[in-house]
Amino acid sequence: MSLFIFILNTPLMNQPEEYLLAIESSCDETAAAVITRDMRILSNVVSSQTDLHKKFGGVVPEIASRAHLERILPVIDDALKQAGITLNQLTAIAVATEPGLVGSLLIGLTAAKTLAMTLDLPLIAVNHIEGHLFACQMQETRPLFPAIGLVVSGGHTNLYHCSESFEFKLIGATIDDAAGEAFDKVAKILGLPYPGGPSIQKTAAQGNPKAFPFPRTFLKDPELRFSFSGLKTAVLYAALGNPGAKQQPPPLTEDRIADLAASFQETVVDVLVGKCRQALEQHHYSTLCVGGGVAANALLRERLAEMTDKAGAYFSIAPPDLCTDNAAMAAIAWHHLDQGRVASLDLDVTPGLVR
Repeated sequence: MSLFIFILNTPLMNQPEEYLLAIESSCDETAAAVITRDMRILSNVVSSQTDLHKKFGGVVPEIASRAHLERILPVIDDALKQAGITLNQLTAIAVATEPGLVGSLLIGLTAAKTLAMTLDLPLIAVNHIEGHLFACQMQETRPLFPAIGLVVSGGHTNLYHCSESFEFKLIGATIDDAAGEAFDKVAKILGLPYPGGPSIQKTAAQGNPKAFPFPRTFLKDPELRFSFSGLKTAVLYAALGNPGAKQQPPPLTEDRIADLAASFQETVVDVLVGKCRQALEQHHYSTLCVGGGVAANALLRERLAEMTDKAGAYFSIAPPDLCTDNAAMAAIAWHHLDQGRVASLDLDVTPGLVR
């Protein structure tokens, strides 16, 4: 039975409330949330490490794991206080165990194991990527799946077949860099602040998106794959010049930086929208769901809405506060619990990128 059907068919009146404590620490955000059985988010606390990694222009794994260690207990405590409940009222503990940075994942898992063992509660492992897609379902009043799912973030640019039984099959991915990583690297090239997504979006608003005809790699390729490394290089050469070229580009003025940012953003959005359209057509789906940090980009949201409207497809995208890493999206753990997918205390993490 699907989670959605379970919610609709379960009488909630006169039943004791059930609470899930979810923990997320897969990369550089320390997060905890309390979610009820009927998908109400009572708290969603996120402690960002942006200031720690800003000077490096990206996430430093060792720094990230140490920060998680310092912040995990205060974040959990804050989530419980905001939800107005105590540890003894919890029904289950959920934790992201894959994919991600090994040190970061281990901090969250250790905290979750300790709570599950101490409180004698079910421990539920959650896939971080599946959580990004499930964040779309949380805002819907009807079953969202089956659907084509796009997860687009700093570490992932993946397409999935999402079944109505909440199984997720990878059908396409980047062969090199993720879109979010490209945003960060291009922002660094242009001298814009980290993280690159918000800073490029802000700067691009003042630029001409047609100023630089950057390559749209694989856009017309029948395979569902992405590549952004060539685009990064193209921006680098346009901004700072090609060491082997006789003619070098003009100085990086504010106007030129804005044009480069706008042209880069336009290119990434064109590719993402094009591949989503292609996936819908190839797999004969009528629903598209999108999650991940880059999904907060306003231009991407607008273009995806336009594309699905023209295609006659239903479009669901996570709200901006559930696009970036958070623990509320681990509410998919309720489905796992209903299916009896409870982890043992010897559960381990599965780091990496594509799962």
